[in-house]
Amino acid sequence: MGDASRPLRAAVIGSGFGGLAAAIRLATAGVKVTVFEARDKPGGRAYVYKDGDYTFDAGPTVITAPHCLEDLFTEAGKRMRDYVELLPVTPFYQLYWTADGDRFDYDGDGDRMLAQIQARNPKDAAGYQRFVEYSKKVFDTGYTDLAHEPFLKFTDMVKVAPKLAMLRADRSVYKTVSKFVKDEHVREALSFHSLLVGGNPFETSSIYTLIHYLERKWGVFFPRGGTGALVAGLVKLLGELGGELRLDAPVRSIKVDDSGAKAIHRVTTDAHADEAFDMVVSNADIHHTYSKLYAGDARAAKRTKKLERMDWSMSLYVLYFGTDKSYAGDIAHHTVVFGPRYRGLLDDIFHGHTLADDFSLYLHAPHVTDPSLAPAGGGAFYVLSPVPHLGNADLDWNAIGHGYGDRILEALEPLLPDVRKHVVTRRHITPVDFRDQLAAYQGSAFSCAPTLTQSAYFRPHNKDPKIPGLYLVGAGTHPGAGVPGVVNGARATVKCIARDFGLEVAADTRLLTAEATT
Repeated sequence: MGDASRPLRAAVIGSGFGGLAAAIRLATAGVKVTVFEARDKPGGRAYVYKDGDYTFDAGPTVITAPHCLEDLFTEAGKRMRDYVELLPVTPFYQLYWTADGDRFDYDGDGDRMLAQIQARNPKDAAGYQRFVEYSKKVFDTGYTDLAHEPFLKFTDMVKVAPKLAMLRADRSVYKTVSKFVKDEHVREALSFHSLLVGGNPFETSSIYTLIHYLERKWGVFFPRGGTGALVAGLVKLLGELGGELRLDAPVRSIKVDDSGAKAIHRVTTDAHADEAFDMVVSNADIHHTYSKLYAGDARAAKRTKKLERMDWSMSLYVLYFGTDKSYAGDIAHHTVVFGPRYRGLLDDIFHGHTLADDFSLYLHAPHVTDPSLAPAGGGAFYVLSPVPHLGNADLDWNAIGHGYGDRILEALEPLLPDVRKHVVTRRHITPVDFRDQLAAYQGSAFSCAPTLTQSAYFRPHNKDPKIPGLYLVGAGTHPGAGVPGVVNGARATVKCIARDFGLEVAADTRLLTAEATT
């Protein structure tokens, strides 16, 4: 623990899932943790908006691999069910194609999936079964073996390279799926998941096909009370462990004094100047961490330049709207709406310099699972449209944002008849909000894009290689975005801290807990 006269002090910047997971693990290990959150509520991207009796989760809405979260409580000697209830969602997603009205229920029922695929193309049934086997092999390597391990040295990558080569990690998600099935709708159904972590299915490594097996193995869940209820449960746990959460406390700067035997990080907020910590765990946007928080440090300046040469994920336009009609019997909890184009639209989203006329959408209707999120007879919706980040298309979103939302509502009418007549409250966020409210570089919604050359060792490391005592969690570091990604990433980060500071951390109960939840 270092100096026996006092516990180690850690500053965690940001209270997203990655930041909270790291803070809880550090607090469990006896570290005195202070979490700094710039906004008035915890959660980072998992913010919550309330309009009267309508509750809108701002960010993550799909909870998979629940054992990752369960471990946080188990390692602290607690039971997650005493803090939050996770409700199963079935089907996982309903897929809808606007061009022909086709629908597909995507879930963990292998027989049901197989029957739907066979009805489209009998030859694809056997191909789908082979895809499931392939997805399991990728899962066993990409998730079970690698997701929670830091890749700090190139030799770490060399050790796993043969396995990744055998799995053809160099191929894209879409190209890999296409090797198994021929029906275009089925190809899209099995490849869209990488979009949920900011990746283009035509460019993201086939490692991300593991999501299919991960969901099939453990299911898809939603917290009773919304994702905000899960954040509240984690915050409660952190408090019980002695951790401190400071809201409305944006960090203005961090200075490193590493002239002595141990580095000291001096954190400045509006309320406190040069508050000393033994380490910093940044859950802030990775570019913001180096370019703003550590501004003036030559090592951070070099890292900033490297980050700006990387490929960044797309941004998002998200419309939250409440209706005086629930539509609960007509729609699923999660709906993916495919527009008339797939590859062409993705090219526009990831590489285009304008806003496409068409779009594909993700529609979230949590009141289908938890009616308490909307008033009786009403609906609380969230619809997400992937759009270019501001570095590719610097659009005047203040001028076009409301009209873009109108177009989205019109496009949803086949699923939600006359929905525009039933909207009673609405708000939206745009790439500008991602940039200004979340400090996201270029308004990117998922940080560095999850391409093969930006994964594992080639992704920003969980431990900074040059600045002692600086560690990273969140979408911008290994293994990447998504709730399982950032929570597993927090485990990897805390492993680095434990080695550096001689901490005793809980044994890896991940697999034991995972088996207990199957």
